[in-house]
Amino acid sequence: MSGQLPPPAWLAALASLPGMGPARLRTVLSDRDPEAAWDQARFGALGVAEDLSRRWVMAARQIDVEALWARHQSAGIRVLSPGLAGWPRNLHDDPEPPALLFARGDPAVLDRPCVAVVGTRRCTAAGRSLAHELGSDLAAAGICVVSGLALGIDAAAHRGALSAAGGAAPAAVVGTGLDVVYPARNRELWDLVADRGGLLSEYPLGTGPERWRFPARNRIIAGLADVVVVVESDVTGGSMHTVEAALERDRTVLAVPGPVRSRASAGTNALLAAGSLLARDATDVLVALGLDVASRSRVGTVTGPGGSGDQVLDALGWEPATLEQLAERLGTPLGPVAVVLVELERDGWVAQRSGWYERLR
Repeated sequence: MSGQLPPPAWLAALASLPGMGPARLRTVLSDRDPEAAWDQARFGALGVAEDLSRRWVMAARQIDVEALWARHQSAGIRVLSPGLAGWPRNLHDDPEPPALLFARGDPAVLDRPCVAVVGTRRCTAAGRSLAHELGSDLAAAGICVVSGLALGIDAAAHRGALSAAGGAAPAAVVGTGLDVVYPARNRELWDLVADRGGLLSEYPLGTGPERWRFPARNRIIAGLADVVVVVESDVTGGSMHTVEAALERDRTVLAVPGPVRSRASAGTNALLAAGSLLARDATDVLVALGLDVASRSRVGTVTGPGGSGDQVLDALGWEPATLEQLAERLGTPLGPVAVVLVELERDGWVAQRSGWYERLR
């Protein structure tokens, strides 16, 4: 079998060894080619700790590399590596590049200008709506929207990108094997991104979700992006890991402002206070990319619903409120305000949850 398989087959086998994380794999491959590394793993000659070496010897003798490679091919999964065709352009000079990437779909979608749209899983309805709008408008402008396919802001941005008729295809980087959908409720979205764009992971098939894998995943998202946009975020968490990785790579970071009392906007407001650029809509992002938008109107500019709808939205502002609170602010009986709220909810201006109304745009 030696010499009959391409280098990506040996890479996939190495990545499948127990305890073979991204940093360790880079070290293993720093002074040897993948096939030689595999042979040394089989005989415990890679110079790692004795316990780990024994685990690798046992695992390597049980893995059929040819069968493993056939499994990837039958699943339509490519194995990309630095210096070979398909390797994303922005990872060529990355300070902490993955040693390989497993890919479903077409990684060439990343040849376009790329914008990472990230944020909290526990987003507000307004944040979800804005992420969707950003994803749609950026894709319509020919931008590849990159995110992590998590719940909340990530998923909303990808759904927005997919909704843009004739728009650029999105890409996603996930923290599990490409056959392990996490979170499970995003299965349909995973398949859509893979079918129309590109789905990437540095973890082999069968890899389940573990907490440490997601910050590692976020550095790749930052590396792939030309610009990173944070829609909503607490002051800690995955989005801030992505921001740190982006700044380490000299990427431009934009943040969407939010209500000062909202925990979902605490992180983005802090970024703005620290000097990050403001993101109001897709035009701000296109300007940050250095694209010529002087001759076009602002993308996503929203005019009000008009009449009493404008008055109710002004009274609502960007903090959730009840019907009673709005009626009191307007000095108007409950009935007329309730009628306007029904119309605003129908037209996508507000969302209602458990008696609280929240503005979406």
